[in-house]
Amino acid sequence: MKFLKIFLIIFISLVSSVKADFNKKLFKQLEDGGKLIFIRHAYAPGNGDPDNFNLNDCSTQRNLSEEGRKQAEYIGEFFRDKKIKIDQVLSSEWCRCKETAEIAFTNFSTNSFLNSFYSYKFTKNKNKQINALNVYIDKFKSDKNLVLVTHYVLISEILNYGPSSGEIVVSDKNFNIIGTIETNY
Repeated sequence: MKFLKIFLIIFISLVSSVKADFNKKLFKQLEDGGKLIFIRHAYAPGNGDPDNFNLNDCSTQRNLSEEGRKQAEYIGEFFRDKKIKIDQVLSSEWCRCKETAEIAFTNFSTNSFLNSFYSYKFTKNKNKQINALNVYIDKFKSDKNLVLVTHYVLISEILNYGPSSGEIVVSDKNFNIIGTIETNY
C-alpha cells in the first residue's frame, strides 16, 4: 500500500510538471503570433437549435446561460492576463457565439463561414463554409493571432477534435493542433 501511495505522488507530480511545461510551450507559440485560436462558444445548455430557429432573433436560439457568461468573462480575462496578441476576433453569426465574443473581447465581427452546420437546415452550407474558411486562412498574414469563435461541428470538421464549451484550441495555419486550454472558471 505504501508503494502505491509513493507511486501516485510521483505520477501526479510528473503529470503536473509535464502540463506546466506544455503550457509554457503553448504560450510561447501564442507569443510568436500567427496562430489560429478556435474557441467553441461558452456554455449554452441544450443541443442544436430549436425548430423555430431564426438567425436574426436571439430569442429563438439556444443562448448562453449565466454560467456561460461567466465562462466568457474568464476567457477574456485569460487573454488579457496572458497578454496574448490578437489581430482580430471573428465570430459565427449565431447569438451564443456573438455573446461569447462580445463578453470576452468586446470588438469582433461576424463571418458566415464560422456558422454551425449541425442542423439539417444548414448542412448544405458545410462545404461552402469550409472552402471560404480555407481561403480566408490562406490570406491571413499577421504577427498576431486570429481568434475564431464558433461551434463544435466546425472545430470538429476542421481540426478533427471535439472541444467542450468554451474550450480554446490553438492551431497553426495548416490546422495542426498545437494545444488546447480548458476554460472552466
